[in-house]
Amino acid sequence: MKRRDFFRTLSIGGVGLALSPVVNAAQKSSLFLSDEKPSTNIADAIAIPRTKDSMPGLFPGRVVKVVDNSSVVDGIPSADRAYVMLRESLLALTGEKSLKKAWRKFVSPNDIIGLKVNPVAGRLLTTSHAVTGAVIKQLEESGIPRKNIVIWDRREMQLHETGYTEESYPGIEIVGTECMDSAGGFYDKEGKLYSEGRIDKNHVFIADVEGKYDSYTIPYMVNEGKNSYFTNIVTEKVTKIINLPILKNAGPTTTLCLKNLAFGAVTNTSRLHSKLWHETCAYVCAFPPLRDKVVLNIADGLIGCFDGGPSAKPQFICNYNMLLVGSDPVAVDRVGHDVIIAKRVEQGIQKVDKPEASRFIDLAEGLSLGIGQRERIELIEKKL
Repeated sequence: MKRRDFFRTLSIGGVGLALSPVVNAAQKSSLFLSDEKPSTNIADAIAIPRTKDSMPGLFPGRVVKVVDNSSVVDGIPSADRAYVMLRESLLALTGEKSLKKAWRKFVSPNDIIGLKVNPVAGRLLTTSHAVTGAVIKQLEESGIPRKNIVIWDRREMQLHETGYTEESYPGIEIVGTECMDSAGGFYDKEGKLYSEGRIDKNHVFIADVEGKYDSYTIPYMVNEGKNSYFTNIVTEKVTKIINLPILKNAGPTTTLCLKNLAFGAVTNTSRLHSKLWHETCAYVCAFPPLRDKVVLNIADGLIGCFDGGPSAKPQFICNYNMLLVGSDPVAVDRVGHDVIIAKRVEQGIQKVDKPEASRFIDLAEGLSLGIGQRERIELIEKKL
């Protein structure tokens, strides 16, 4: 497909065909090979005082791994089993006997709660509606009104394509940073991107890498230059974030909690893949709009992948039949990374784990965002 036609396909709703429309094969192959590290403004993030809600949250280093082999039936995640898995995870994580009390440790009825899903690989491999639905149901049962729940991601078009619509989730706002109007256009009558109204230029990740894009790419990046602006979804709209990534790979590395948050929350990301992929995963999460608002991570491993990621290739999609739950995104990423790498080794895709493939975990731990060292992680395993 030619580049021009590729982006036309995106603009008419085929977003699932393009996981990251401006990341080419050369960039992907160099995700963790570049020795040159451009300067960033990570020092600005470090200088901002932490809060009581800052990562790694209430339970540093604690991860609950729940496996239920009946959680996927005929290729479809079970909503009933997902509910039970999530319930058991929350009770084990918090030590509470009441599910309502467990949830109230993280959120209150006064919060506006953003559910950060991951629809970028299209319908084949999105955060399952079984898990998202279980979260919403349990939030409601814990006294959180639907009007206080927001489902969000970077691209609104991808949310709609993967079934995150107002029809499927009545009473819940579905919103993305990059967006179209009802006619499929990106620009208003004055020629301004609608997406520009959804970013917050007071919150910015700066990296000394220039982003330059053609007219077909810019609606998916929002801006060029050396600044990546945070979406106002995380700076203004929500007060708490529940992170719902998928268990999947990107070559010999993995994309779970930190990647789902970092690359989903800022603009102008294509420029960051080649030289700063690992740094971006860690550094962006160190800024207050994410660091101080993400209270819970629920990695959806009912269905995931072990190769071909972060897009979706059917031959590499598998049923992990698993949820990984924790307030600590770094610890959850470490446990999830090991699950995926073990599957890759089992399938003969690679022989051993490559330490450089999880460098983003080490960087995040160095920023006090969580615990990444295996020997320091408290892993609670439950089999249903």
